[in-house]
Amino acid sequence: MRVIGIDPGLRNLGWGVIDVDGSRISHVANGVLHGEGDGLAARLLALFDGLSEVIARHRPETAAVEQTFVNRDGAGTLKLGQARGIALLVPARAGLEVGEYAPNQVKKTVVGVGHADKAQIAHMVRLQLPGVEIAGPDAADALAIALTHAHFCRAGQRLGAALERAGA
Repeated sequence: MRVIGIDPGLRNLGWGVIDVDGSRISHVANGVLHGEGDGLAARLLALFDGLSEVIARHRPETAAVEQTFVNRDGAGTLKLGQARGIALLVPARAGLEVGEYAPNQVKKTVVGVGHADKAQIAHMVRLQLPGVEIAGPDAADALAIALTHAHFCRAGQRLGAALERAGA
């Protein structure tokens, strides 16, 4: 199974692609797309085009996106929500099922604690994907999101297999 993880951001959108084969996980690619241009619409278009190209090039089978948490800056949260819309739309348009994970859930899955910092996340991603060259903190977060999705997909597959064996 090929998974793309997406860390939405209006200026920097991180992405990471991994392959999962049973308990084996390997790095495929990662990077950061930049929302460049004058005005919000131009930035969103740059993110849409860039993410569409990443998905076309790497052909993931499933996607995962980090959920937005609401902070004190309502305007900032709203803008991030628009970038998150692109992060949800592009994989859905490609026919992918999209999982969503809260930031604390990603941190707890990858690091073991729900309030890990970016350095801890990058460190654990490097441990789980030996030899990976991470394009930056946003790409590390995206790889962590992909790893989280892989973990929960495998857990769901194991549960489905157990239910099938039990005749449920």
